[in-house]
Amino acid sequence: MKKKTPSNKLAPVTQTQAEDAVRVLLRWTGDDPMREGLIDTPKRVANAWKDWCSGYAEDPSEELRRTFEEVAGYDEMVVLRDIEFSSHCEHHMAPIIGRAHVGYLPTNRVVGISKLARVVEIYARRLQVQEKMTSQIAHCINMVLKPRGVGVVIDASHECMTTRGVNKTGVSMISSQMLGTFRTDARTRSEFLRFIDIDPGRRK
Repeated sequence: MKKKTPSNKLAPVTQTQAEDAVRVLLRWTGDDPMREGLIDTPKRVANAWKDWCSGYAEDPSEELRRTFEEVAGYDEMVVLRDIEFSSHCEHHMAPIIGRAHVGYLPTNRVVGISKLARVVEIYARRLQVQEKMTSQIAHCINMVLKPRGVGVVIDASHECMTTRGVNKTGVSMISSQMLGTFRTDARTRSEFLRFIDIDPGRRK
């Protein structure tokens, strides 16, 4: 008898199933999901998670498809810094709050700066690991725009360690992904880091 190959596609979950799962979690904490203050909580939580994870339904590469070539020969670095985002870690589903800095060296075309922010937003609206998110953003820009180089730096705080576990507040994590000339040319990399106010030569 031939074995069926397991499908990687998960069965869809209904709104009712999601709300029931929240009720179970509320009961597990020791509270009563039917009391007045919690009666509408399952619906609110399900709707909130639908928003927080809306990035799964979007393709970030599509945001970069429309480009502009009439830039009067501009071929220097383009940097969008301080892109605020909120995400959730895939280990504890706790918030990740931070800022992303994105730079690239165009070839013969540039993209609207709002599209760079949208790429960050789409990847943030998924369960994430910061290192993975940093790499995803850089490789998406590199794949679609095919620039001479891409740099992405993310600075974020993780509530999975600030509100539980080691309980260390005021801690942020910095991750970076450099591709093309941002990786191979130290001067290009240093220029990018200066633009986003991270000086590799500064010592406290």
